[in-house]
Amino acid sequence: MNCAWTSDLLHLAPEGLYCPAGDFYVDPWQPVARAVITHAHTDHLCWGCRSYLVAEESEPLARLRLSRDSTAGIVQSIPYGKPITIGDVRVSLHPAGHILGSAQVRIEHHGRSWVVSGDYKTEPDPTCAPFELVRCEVFITESTFGLPIFVWPSQAQVFAEINAWWQENAAQGRASVLFGYALGKAQRLLAGLDATIGPIFVHGAVESVNQAYRTLRALPPARYVGEIGDAREFRSALILAPPSANGTGWMRRFGEFSSAFASGWMQIRGARRRRAVDRGFVISDHADWPALVHVVRETGAERVWVTHGYNGAFARWLNEQGIAAWPIETRFQGERDDLAVEELNEG
Repeated sequence: MNCAWTSDLLHLAPEGLYCPAGDFYVDPWQPVARAVITHAHTDHLCWGCRSYLVAEESEPLARLRLSRDSTAGIVQSIPYGKPITIGDVRVSLHPAGHILGSAQVRIEHHGRSWVVSGDYKTEPDPTCAPFELVRCEVFITESTFGLPIFVWPSQAQVFAEINAWWQENAAQGRASVLFGYALGKAQRLLAGLDATIGPIFVHGAVESVNQAYRTLRALPPARYVGEIGDAREFRSALILAPPSANGTGWMRRFGEFSSAFASGWMQIRGARRRRAVDRGFVISDHADWPALVHVVRETGAERVWVTHGYNGAFARWLNEQGIAAWPIETRFQGERDDLAVEELNEG
């Protein structure tokens, strides 16, 4: 089914979601002249654009991500909720609750309003501004975890489990290596750890992001792993690292350790085994099924475009509920765990 009309404020172009009335793209996947960016994850922040508009709190992270791109243009930022005029439209950015500086993009033109959600979560998180519900006529929503099986346990419960696992390992004199994405997830995990259990160390990829976060958010102390020369210092410690470090020679420095992975994909049976870790903790920076349904309904949108993840399944369900919805395909599909998806598809 075709979800585009000639009067649409946005449509899919080869470079991504394009707004003709403003002559800009939202989260383009190819370099463009003018980009409005929802957040600093690499599947949303494309290198090589001539100008970027981001939320004020996202600016340090955007500059960090673009620092290795000699072709990147200027980065402009605006506070949440402050509208600006671009071309013939009014644009404002509103908290998405996904990571620090993440934003929903509201576009208004001749009384019509569209919102592009980017990635979002509704559960409060001390490392970023809380999600803001923005009413609109057309809502473009993510659906990374857009199936009814994805229902998150409470954040307090998960952190209690993580800290108990760490404490048990510390009592046995072994390190605890906790894997989580370096931008956003690692900082959220750090903020929820009980620092009285033992020392906390971080991988270099996490440390660089921590430095940007600390300009705007308080985080518990954590030392860079590369500064430690004595492996005995890692006994009883917790080490935060990106998933890419798992199974590499970098891990040998910790001696005896237990490993765990923190992700919404841990909800799926077999995901921990496939990730080759000892424990899995279900915590995600994306909305779960109940939150996706709630947000879509509360926006009051007459039409919904669904992108990322299980967009086809979620769009079909919305249509069954009487909400006009269409899946749209983008070049990037957000936070994916192919091993977990394969397990899910196997039943």
